[in-house]
Amino acid sequence: MTDASFTLVIITIVVALLFDFLNGFHDAANSIAAVVSTRVLKPHWAVLWAAFFNFVAFLFFGVHVATTIGVGLVDPNVMSTQIIFSALLGAIFWNIFTWYYGLPSSSSHALIGGLLGATIAHAGTQPLEWVGITKVLAFIVISPLLGIIMGMLLMYITARIFFYSTPHRLDEWFRPMQLLSSAFISLGHGSNDAQKTMGIIALLLYSSHQIGDHFYIPFWVVVVCNFVIALGTCFGGWRIVKTMGMKITKLRPVSGFCADTASAITLAFATILGIPVSTTHTVTGSIIGVGSLNGFSAVRWGVARSIVWAWVLTIPASGCVAAIVWGVSQFISSDLTLALYSNFFINV
Repeated sequence: MTDASFTLVIITIVVALLFDFLNGFHDAANSIAAVVSTRVLKPHWAVLWAAFFNFVAFLFFGVHVATTIGVGLVDPNVMSTQIIFSALLGAIFWNIFTWYYGLPSSSSHALIGGLLGATIAHAGTQPLEWVGITKVLAFIVISPLLGIIMGMLLMYITARIFFYSTPHRLDEWFRPMQLLSSAFISLGHGSNDAQKTMGIIALLLYSSHQIGDHFYIPFWVVVVCNFVIALGTCFGGWRIVKTMGMKITKLRPVSGFCADTASAITLAFATILGIPVSTTHTVTGSIIGVGSLNGFSAVRWGVARSIVWAWVLTIPASGCVAAIVWGVSQFISSDLTLALYSNFFINV
């Protein structure tokens, strides 16, 4: 490998970690929206709480999702540094765009869309692994549905158990319990979402022959990715916190606990199966499920409809941006491409 190629690999790893940071920044609302909107924790304490459990998540789950990203969506043998860099730019663009407009879209699906778009621009559809892609597409629908069902079920069971308790007594009981549910969902977020960046970096190292002939996830990649996503969570995404915690439905400590617990169970289930799901989709579904038990009008369906549109557009939009970036890079010599990427990195 030439010095220029190695430098490009290093730059792409740093851009991947930038995406990981933005993932934590963008998806901070997933972990803290309920606990902040119910005023169980002040925002700055909530993000520190979530960030800690984001970081330690690698101690509780394997790297099944990272492996799926690395070898389960596209043939790793057709990968190149330019393809992966283009995929990351597509995902970063969509994350910033949806963050600006306060839309809780999926960082995970933005990354997957970018990877698919850049790969198709390079080699068509032949390298795509349709079994893995089908699972991802299916869980775009399944994960929020599971969130809705689990949220409704937990809320119903809790309401039956505490039927004779006063609202004030319920708040006293469930405020501390929300700390546990928030920690649980932060573990799910850190495990599933950080593994997407792990998979991308491992794929980059494998395709550039930096980790040998067999694909695996280096331990240093695991630790660094969990640390960076936790750092991003510390900075928070306050625009999306407002949408998730206040605009969809009104939450109380008991409903916030049920929504977080439902989301965490769904995320843990998907992570164990190695399926890269959207934390945002799952949490939104759980909040809607909890809120819908108070009546159809308790959920602001206009906000929910805007969120769904962001979900639908995420993969194709980030894929198109990634394909355009890859296409532009083909008209530039390798030396100029390296200079362009280096300039981008310095500006970031």
